[in-house]
Amino acid sequence: MTFLLAAVPFAMASAAVDENFYIFLCFGQSNMEGAAKPEAQDLKSPGPRFLLMPAVDDPQRGRKMGEWCEAVAPLCRPNTGLTPADWFGRTMVESLPKNIKIGVIHVAIGGIDIKGFLPDSIQSYVKRAPGWMKGMLEAYNNNPYERLVTLAKKAQKDGVIKGILMHQGETNTGDPKWAGMVKQVYDHLCSDLQLKPEEVNLYAGNIVQADGKGVCIGCKKQIDELPNTLHTAQVISSDGCTNGPDRLHFDAAGYRELGCRYAEAVARHLGYEPKRPFIEMPKKIEVPADAVTVENAIPGNAFPKIDKERRAYFRIQAPQARKVVVDICGKKYDMQPDGKGGFMAVSDPLPVGFHYYFMNIDGVNFIDPASETYFGCNREAGGLEVPEGPEGDYYRPQVGIPHGQVRSIYYHSPHSKFGEWRHALVYTPAEYETGKKKYPVLYLQHGMGEGETSWMLQGKMQHIMDNAIAKGEAVPMIVVMESGDIKQPFRGGNNQAGRSEYGASFYPVLLNDLIPYIDANFRTKADREYRAMAGLSWGGHQTFDVVLQNLDKFAWMGTFSGAIFGLDVKTAYNGVFADAAAFNKKIHYFYMNWGSEDFIKSQPIVDSLRELGIKVDSSVSEGTGHEFLTWRRGLHEFIPHLFK
Repeated sequence: MTFLLAAVPFAMASAAVDENFYIFLCFGQSNMEGAAKPEAQDLKSPGPRFLLMPAVDDPQRGRKMGEWCEAVAPLCRPNTGLTPADWFGRTMVESLPKNIKIGVIHVAIGGIDIKGFLPDSIQSYVKRAPGWMKGMLEAYNNNPYERLVTLAKKAQKDGVIKGILMHQGETNTGDPKWAGMVKQVYDHLCSDLQLKPEEVNLYAGNIVQADGKGVCIGCKKQIDELPNTLHTAQVISSDGCTNGPDRLHFDAAGYRELGCRYAEAVARHLGYEPKRPFIEMPKKIEVPADAVTVENAIPGNAFPKIDKERRAYFRIQAPQARKVVVDICGKKYDMQPDGKGGFMAVSDPLPVGFHYYFMNIDGVNFIDPASETYFGCNREAGGLEVPEGPEGDYYRPQVGIPHGQVRSIYYHSPHSKFGEWRHALVYTPAEYETGKKKYPVLYLQHGMGEGETSWMLQGKMQHIMDNAIAKGEAVPMIVVMESGDIKQPFRGGNNQAGRSEYGASFYPVLLNDLIPYIDANFRTKADREYRAMAGLSWGGHQTFDVVLQNLDKFAWMGTFSGAIFGLDVKTAYNGVFADAAAFNKKIHYFYMNWGSEDFIKSQPIVDSLRELGIKVDSSVSEGTGHEFLTWRRGLHEFIPHLFK
């Protein structure tokens, strides 16, 4: 977010110095340079009363070195971050009368020794500076002190220098000469700019403490003691200022707090009662006592959690991260740092059922290490089950009933594109292991971007089958699940040809390789009367394509939020629906379901089919969308009608 006004240079009257234009020099190393990414509130222009005289050109923002502009981050150089000077200026504007303007000149270099600002030491320091620092030094023509003084002299034609802000010392941790060298820099500035020390204090900010674990915590004492050497120095406390995961730099909130503290000290010195501007503070995330760890968490992890309001709580340890986001089905939540390398987030209340989610660190998506993985969205993903009440017991494992098995099989497919070995899952009912009985088979397909494990993991198919069979609602059957060649992203566009091709490579595999393999290796009733096919979303599309063109092989069919578009029921599939009596005789049960909030609703197709006399059963899952809770309900309603 940028604002046009921030790039507009401000012309100053050349006739006389404006005594109500207070100028402050800012110098130091990385914590003055700014290491935190500015957030939205840092990028809102504070208005024309807080100005910056850039020390380098910034073409992207329309800034020119030495020309006043509105002070909006970044203040140091184009690719730097939020600094204490940002909220120093905002707080000064809030605290001082409206006729007073604030201007800053900002020169800082990450990692620089205090010698880099000593006129007598600069040339030798530049020669031995590390390679990574040379570009930063060159931005100031290899003399940051001279750049600061040159711009300060120019600024003195417009206003009055009222103070010097420094944040430096980390590089000089443990150096007994540091305080003396700081005094030398201060004395040189006062001399070169003809400043009166009794009127221009040096304000020195302290270092990151990180609860005593700051990388340069040893520097705190020498900064605290700086006034013993430089009597016009005032130390700005960093107690409680939050930091980034490196324990060396402040985070954005820490820079805001430290900047406000600089301003409060300066305002009081100038005789004004300081007043802070409004700062948006993230609410601390409190996990209620009723929150429970979700069933999808890998055992041993406390998070994610769900509370009674169906809000999800996430936590991850990411010490080197700057920005962490949790993405639940496209709804993104910024995770808040805890100052100890951890991040937390809480969601809005979520609908019951299964949700895919990802985390994102500094722009890179990944799976929450605390979550079991589920193939969806064309890749492995984290999963979050928001539990229903007892009404969801039909898809939960139950004690005291027989349980079937889900087997992982590999079969060779000569009819696949490359003649590869393929993977499928096969559910067998509990009684399969105890006898020689043969069973009907349901071929059950998942949706676009999911995989052969989706019905088992996300859909809980095996529990639905076990419970329905145990209650006598469904006959014992075998269920086969295959990838269907729709795990990869759909790239066919909106044309009919593209839709027809997606997943069509699976059809000869199913008919010529998978069905024969299942019939040969499992005790099946190898006849169309005992063979069904159903699928969710694109799996429903595949079900239409396969069954309606192979009625000699299937007698039962169903779709759950079936992705069936542009269907002319009078002519589709070579007019298969034209003779309703013949169709109804061949297909013993035809079922379609969808969610009331679904973006794919099959009601128009159902109505058109019924107008032709086609027997099709249907149901709407109330309150659900294009999601697994819709499809669990659909499967639960479908299977009692099969093979009877």
